[in-house]
Amino acid sequence: MPHVPSRPQRVAVIGSGAVGVISAIEALRDGHKVTLIDPSPPGGKQAASYGNAGWLSSHSVIPPAEPGSWKKVPKFLSDPLGPVTVRWQYLPKALPWLIRYLWSGWTPAKLEATAVALRSLLKDAPLLHRMLADEAGVGDLIERQGVMHIYLSRADFDADALAWSIRRRVGVEWLELRSDELRQRLPELHSRYTFAVLVEEAGRCRDPGAYVAALASHACSLGAEYVAERAKGLRVERGRVKAVVTDKHDIACEKAVIAAGARSKALCAAIGDDLPLETERGYHVMIENPSVEPRISFMASEARLVVNPMKGGLRAAGQVEIAGLEAAPNWRRAEILRSHLAAMLPDLPMPVPADRVKMWMGHRPSMPDGRPCIGTSRATDDVVYAFGHGHIGLVGSARTGRLVAQLIDGREPEISMRPFDPRRYL
Repeated sequence: MPHVPSRPQRVAVIGSGAVGVISAIEALRDGHKVTLIDPSPPGGKQAASYGNAGWLSSHSVIPPAEPGSWKKVPKFLSDPLGPVTVRWQYLPKALPWLIRYLWSGWTPAKLEATAVALRSLLKDAPLLHRMLADEAGVGDLIERQGVMHIYLSRADFDADALAWSIRRRVGVEWLELRSDELRQRLPELHSRYTFAVLVEEAGRCRDPGAYVAALASHACSLGAEYVAERAKGLRVERGRVKAVVTDKHDIACEKAVIAAGARSKALCAAIGDDLPLETERGYHVMIENPSVEPRISFMASEARLVVNPMKGGLRAAGQVEIAGLEAAPNWRRAEILRSHLAAMLPDLPMPVPADRVKMWMGHRPSMPDGRPCIGTSRATDDVVYAFGHGHIGLVGSARTGRLVAQLIDGREPEISMRPFDPRRYL
């Protein structure tokens, strides 16, 4: 039986990405009146939810920065086409964030503390997403068949021993696959890959954009109102939120949720919370009607990209580019992804006709410690923050939406919120 709040409230959710629409659904379950605010359509190409890799990786508990990452900074700056890069002209603005980013993974103990926190957020995520997808009538978009990490050799896997040992300690299990077993599961893969691990608890989304759009439609069928306007700020009076201020008018509310992804920073700053949110720009390349379609999605360790067969084609997604919200895309980075695809799947015909190749760039909203901000504003407990998920936005959105609803109602959250409290930066 759903929880019934003591008093239904008007809740404004800013942002219609995965986190925003699931937060809206969960608030509606509790009997609240919900307005979903976003100038662009849910699941549209402008959204990080649209272009991500589609992994529901409940084992993605290791933050991007690990001990020794500082040694790679010169390469980040010198190689504009590497898996991780920082544009020189953006470096002065990004430097404070980068220092915090490196410090967050400075020691194994710091790494493990984040892993423990993220595991609590991500555990059972594929099941939660499947339940949501079934409710929205798109259960076929969520598959719980596991994902694979492929390595050139066992020695390369052993080089990641710290990360995998931490995963094991927080409850992640996996199967190790030698060359013959790997070939049976991924016969299309180049023979130079000789070792892999299969994480059976994980899952994937076959079309993230369509999934988010379906969830938004489901929210509206439950009673949410969708307003296609741009939120510019919040009106807070005497410690209580009164309205979301948009580019057209004020939308009255008693609770507000900021789930605007990489554009959340300015909204938080407007009510006095200067949070170190940055965009890790990511790219994907999508090949429509590929002649090669692996049965399982996988991540190539040396290239730091995910390959996922989707409804619309074969997608390779990855790359981290620190260059801010406004810089133009560097499409050579997407070309690199296509080159990696050709190298990993030798039966994939190259060149692919241009009309069958789609490229995309989007903005992962990222906090330097790899943990999202989920909690209330210092200005008022009426404003809930839910952003900064970085590489785990889709997989982490299901439980985040539940937590948002619990915070709105003042209930005890189902997991410890301390690791995600925005006040850790204030």
